[in-house]
Amino acid sequence: MTKTEIQQIRALHSKEGRAEQGLFIAEGKKLVGDLLQSNLKIARIYRTGQIEASEMSRISALKTPTDTLALVEIPQWQPVSKGLRLVLDGVQDPGNLGTIIRIADWFGIGDVFCSLGSADCFNPKVVQATMGAIARVRVHYVDLTELLQGVELPIYGTFLEGENIYDTPLEGQGFVVMGSEGRGISEDIEKLITKKLYIPNFAAGVAVESLNVAVATAITCSEFKRRRL
Repeated sequence: MTKTEIQQIRALHSKEGRAEQGLFIAEGKKLVGDLLQSNLKIARIYRTGQIEASEMSRISALKTPTDTLALVEIPQWQPVSKGLRLVLDGVQDPGNLGTIIRIADWFGIGDVFCSLGSADCFNPKVVQATMGAIARVRVHYVDLTELLQGVELPIYGTFLEGENIYDTPLEGQGFVVMGSEGRGISEDIEKLITKKLYIPNFAAGVAVESLNVAVATAITCSEFKRRRL
């Protein structure tokens, strides 16, 4: 590999580099294999043996490089206006975002809308955490106020108070807002919520921390989808 080629690939470790080149990195034989079976366009694949292990180490975004790395074109998704949609208000942790995308894929939710300040879904750590779901779930970065203002569908939000998710009626269409790890749903978005939900704590008499946002998303999606069975 040339020095310039290595520098170009290493630039994809940053959001700015990905935006400039229109590419993201996927690593690991299974993940790359899944992407090859998807509609995403693979620009190039590198394998140890074709390149030196030392070169793979230099271009990899992982602490322990795998033997396969692909450069993938960033897709330009259009949202599909039906069904249940997830809205993420400031989710910052790459692992949480990747897990939420994987959860959306599992429950058949095709569109995830992220606030402009959320983590980048094409961050290598996010891509790894999606386990291939990045190829099937359409992730959009939008102004959430513009997205939610004036919509006729229900807008659900998860809070530490509100209506018990297991007791309240839940519709099959609408938006489900999940807040950031630190502050939850922002005040501006909270004003647009039409139904506040909470997941009850069954640890009676025990003080426990609030649920991780990815865990809360899984529970919430499961309950919405269970009602449709």
